[in-house]
Amino acid sequence: MAAASSSDYDGCGAESNEANSKWLDAHYDPMANIHTFSACLALADLHGDGEYKLVVGDLGPGGQQPRLKVLKGPLVMTESPLPALPAAAATFLMEQHEPRTPALALASGPCVYVYKNLRPYFKFSLPQLPPNPLEQDLWNQAKEDRIDPLTLKEMLESIRETAEEPLSVQSLRFLQLELSEMEAFVNQHKSSSIKRQMSLPSVPVFLEVSGQFDVEFRLAAACRNGNIYILRRDSKHPKYCIELSAQPVGLIRVHKVLVVGSTQDSLHGFTHKGKKLWTVQMPAAILTMNLLEQHSRGLQAVMAGLANGEVRIYRDKALLNVIHTPDAVTSLCFGRYGREDNTLIMTTRGGGLIIKILKRTAVFVEGGGEVGPPPAQAMKLNVPRKTRLYVDQTLREREAGTAMHRAFQTDLYLLRLRAARAYLQALESSLSPVSATAREPLKLHAVVQGLGPTFKLTLHLQNTSTARPVLGLLVCCLYNEALYFLPRAFFKVPLLVPGLNYPLETFVESLSNKGISDIIKVLVLREGQSAPLLSAHVNMPGNEGLAAA
Repeated sequence: MAAASSSDYDGCGAESNEANSKWLDAHYDPMANIHTFSACLALADLHGDGEYKLVVGDLGPGGQQPRLKVLKGPLVMTESPLPALPAAAATFLMEQHEPRTPALALASGPCVYVYKNLRPYFKFSLPQLPPNPLEQDLWNQAKEDRIDPLTLKEMLESIRETAEEPLSVQSLRFLQLELSEMEAFVNQHKSSSIKRQMSLPSVPVFLEVSGQFDVEFRLAAACRNGNIYILRRDSKHPKYCIELSAQPVGLIRVHKVLVVGSTQDSLHGFTHKGKKLWTVQMPAAILTMNLLEQHSRGLQAVMAGLANGEVRIYRDKALLNVIHTPDAVTSLCFGRYGREDNTLIMTTRGGGLIIKILKRTAVFVEGGGEVGPPPAQAMKLNVPRKTRLYVDQTLREREAGTAMHRAFQTDLYLLRLRAARAYLQALESSLSPVSATAREPLKLHAVVQGLGPTFKLTLHLQNTSTARPVLGLLVCCLYNEALYFLPRAFFKVPLLVPGLNYPLETFVESLSNKGISDIIKVLVLREGQSAPLLSAHVNMPGNEGLAAA
């Protein structure tokens, strides 16, 4: 099904029609049922016949099994099931003799599968690490029927909260099950050995490699802690570290520049030594990124798919082109497809497939972004003349610079010490509206409504854990009895289901006729414990009803 699926405009601004567009609409199928990411797309001549195919590692949403699909033109040529979710796909040459047909490497779960002529050829598994001894002992007891599933669940949760080593995949899957499904899961997996895969200080989510393996290469890894680590060959520790102010959503290398997309809706350019070169703000959230490389013109640019249905193409921070699509694009791939050298393949959030071909006469012109220093840098500043006071202050700083710096450092250390003590006191006395312990993941928010003399106090209590309900909580309100009266100052909290917001309402009656207001302390306690789990101070408003009367 071919249709005019999108429009584009160049960096100079105005919208353009099909006649002066840089792209030809080759194919659009909103019901293609392809759900994947940019890293799981690859273009290769799999059979050596000059006809390039599209390899897709499909995620299989909605309970479907992940699959490996191969497309020829707009149609799916072959597909085969995958044992786990795909993470990345790449093609490489294994042989030197002609015809040199590439092999396909697909990362799925803890393994890398190599396909040759679309048939399984080799499987490489990540080396296993020794599991937690306590976890291994629990599963051995389950194998011998010496422990029930409920006790096994409680013990594994305790290990997950206290142990430094993460649990195995088998234990994590068990903890996600309902009570009715646990016994069947234990009977099915109690005889199998538990496995723990590779563990790193922070999980890498994007990798970018440059250079040759035999000579010198660099590896840039963007991790979930918001840092990008750059390693060289034979280096056990990162050579450089780039600290981002937000989580990365994409990492692309353009020549010698690392282009990083962040959750702050912006693109950043860094050198391999971590120096920031430029930043470009996007109009919407970045969903996917990939490299556009036009060999005929020696062009390398970054493609970014945005949540507002745009695909933006940048060379450094200069905007080259914008493509509008009917749905948000979740994966991008540019290269030779079929017998066309410059083909752009996009998949949408709804599973659609869009194929566009770059016109042979198309030339990307910079226009949307600034190139070089900003114009304001060339403007002369109106610097006032040096006064006598300025000269005296300069001489004083030059003579007593060391003493001034020491005094500044002393005050800074005192400020940090007082802030740390105040933070520690707040944690020990549970003065924060958010629980600081993982055992009681709670959040409290208070809202006061009304003009007076009667106010409505609503306490929004939420269980922020992922799977464990909370039971046995109490709420206590401390207030000045000469100023306020609460009919419900102490009451029980119902069962808190994870993720839901529970509004707990009570009324506050102001007893003062002088317009005096005070603070009401709200404490959340556990039955049988004197120390509160968390607290909130509610600043009560003045009695507006009294003023109106």
